[in-house]
Amino acid sequence: MTTHVPRTIGGLVATFALVMISTGSGPAAAAEAPVELGTAASFSVLAGSTVTNTGPSVLSGDLGLHPGTDIVGFPPGIVNGTTHATDAVALQAQSDTTIAYDDAAGRTDTATHPVLGGLTLVSGVYTGSSLDLTGTLTLDAQGDPDAVFIFKSGSELTTASNSTVSLINGAQACNVFWQVTSSATLGSGSEFVGTLIALTSITAVVGANVNGRLLARNGAVTLDTNVITTPPPCPPSTVDDDDDTTTTTPGDDDTATTTPGDDDTATTTPGDDDTATTTTPGDDDTATTAPGTSPELGTLPATGSPGPSSGAAGGLLLAVGAILLLIARRPDRTDRGRPTSSVS
Repeated sequence: MTTHVPRTIGGLVATFALVMISTGSGPAAAAEAPVELGTAASFSVLAGSTVTNTGPSVLSGDLGLHPGTDIVGFPPGIVNGTTHATDAVALQAQSDTTIAYDDAAGRTDTATHPVLGGLTLVSGVYTGSSLDLTGTLTLDAQGDPDAVFIFKSGSELTTASNSTVSLINGAQACNVFWQVTSSATLGSGSEFVGTLIALTSITAVVGANVNGRLLARNGAVTLDTNVITTPPPCPPSTVDDDDDTTTTTPGDDDTATTTPGDDDTATTTPGDDDTATTTTPGDDDTATTAPGTSPELGTLPATGSPGPSSGAAGGLLLAVGAILLLIARRPDRTDRGRPTSSVS
């Protein structure tokens, strides 16, 4: 006995599988965003009460103080940027520093690591009741230049003499941030990396060098023969955020391409022998492209930004729509009244 299976059924199954694969993966996990520094980004050193320097310290960026008035030790210290003592620029930089401090403090913790020496950490948010660095802390970006590292201390941050923060596999100093609830001390000969924001004071002991910034909200910054090299802010991340859903349901010999933006849903439903390309929509937009040569097919409904539990419903809706389209376009080619099986 030979059985002739209608080709339409095979098309329905294939279409249903395509839709389920396209919609079943769910949103990807969001990468940690950098802490925005605003106008504070141009400062190598910013303090609240005083700035005191001993020896030939060198600051690659700006030096600022607000609301205090005493900046001591420049010269012999060298400021390659601009000095802002109790002016409007320093006031705004302190305001932006407070915003950055609160942003970092509010990040969700990845892990607790009060003792940092000897660790190799990937992108994340790390916390401790206090933070201590003796030896080497290695930050591994795993090939992602947008990898962000945030450290939060519930009290002090202390680095021992000759301690080091090492960056590997594409990690960048502009994406390393330290939020300290009290004060920070960088030991002699330390090689420190990142933007350090302390609620109270920061002391860099003789010979400690920083690839980043020293920003003290309320207290003093004390320097002694230090080199503070301030990197520019990192370029905007090229990694797409989460909550994107992309679904393509092409017909025969079609090519469908979608490039959704943040929190968008893009749906393409081209007809026969067409090429459909959606542009890149903005945040919380919905883009639908439905070109084709068969106007009777209509357009599949496009969904907006789905909630946490709406992905399955959206996939089912698309599957049903695709099935209806195929039924309309590809009726069973077996002639009416012709038997679907024959006995040989």
